[in-house]
Amino acid sequence: MMRLMNYKLRCCLILLIAVSTLSTSIGCHRIPRNPVQESLLPPIPAEQRVPNEELKTVLPLYVIEPPDVLLIDAIKLIPKSPYRLELLDVVIIRVDGVYEDRPINRDYQIESDGRVNLGSDYGSIKLAGLTLEEAQEAVKQMLKADFVSPQVAVTLDSTAGAQQITGEHLVNQDGTVNLGTYGQVYVTGMTLHQAKLTIEDHLSAFLDDPQVAVDVFAYNSKVYYIITNGAGQGDQVIRLPIVGGETVLDAISELGGLSPNSTKSMWIARPAPDKVGRDVILPVDWDAIASDAAPATNYQVLPGDRIYIDGSKLVHADTFMGRVTAPFERTAGLITLGASTVRSLSIGFSSSPGNNNN
Repeated sequence: MMRLMNYKLRCCLILLIAVSTLSTSIGCHRIPRNPVQESLLPPIPAEQRVPNEELKTVLPLYVIEPPDVLLIDAIKLIPKSPYRLELLDVVIIRVDGVYEDRPINRDYQIESDGRVNLGSDYGSIKLAGLTLEEAQEAVKQMLKADFVSPQVAVTLDSTAGAQQITGEHLVNQDGTVNLGTYGQVYVTGMTLHQAKLTIEDHLSAFLDDPQVAVDVFAYNSKVYYIITNGAGQGDQVIRLPIVGGETVLDAISELGGLSPNSTKSMWIARPAPDKVGRDVILPVDWDAIASDAAPATNYQVLPGDRIYIDGSKLVHADTFMGRVTAPFERTAGLITLGASTVRSLSIGFSSSPGNNNN
């Protein structure tokens, strides 16, 4: 009885595999290209063409969103007068009339104790809390103890606050970038030029006519997705940032090619523009792109696109049948094991010396 059931099950599996193979081969049939007919077709106006490898489009002005990373560069950051020196500020001190072989002529950072170390020959002096004029006079008075008439000039090279402005800044979940002691500025939904003006306006409360440059260091908010059908073994989703100009071929290269469970059937699912109307489905002819170098369906990838790669129906059917038959196979295995165990125990019991005497 068990053999008959296994035989029927095996026949059903073979039939399902044959049907799946036939449907797959029919569905994946590719119509060959006809270059002569293609050359006779009227050209499609550029404004009506879907952007592809041959005719790419320029993406709209970049709009900042979390979790982008901005690069802010300080062009002009001058504190409003009178400015008092703070910890970690950098000042340039130039002195004439001291040892020629040990000059004082470079930049010095105000250390955590508020002092500037001029070297072992001159000592250190506290400058934190002083204006530039007061700092210049303090250095001059200190050096007068050893030199006749030292000429001192103290200028501000950079402030600790400016060091916090310059560099990479993550756009936080609340839409702001953190400028350290100068507070936070809301930049989400702005273009780079709007963000520049907003940051400069915010800094004008602390600085004299501030000027900064703003650029995108990491494009994290504008992405596209590659979804690979796992043929019954679970879909794989990869999220990739868009920097501009990527095509379907670029996207597949990020995967390292198609997986053994994938077919050449793929398409782009594109959200409707301005969130109105129906979404757009763009079929992709992979053979034409890869082997014929045809740019027609090598579409340019836009923010929000989903590149869907279909899975093998044969592998999907095999996976499905494996899941369906697995419980029966385990049950049959347990029954066989149980029967074998009972049989072994019976043989061992009947062959024991005590039972033979009886």
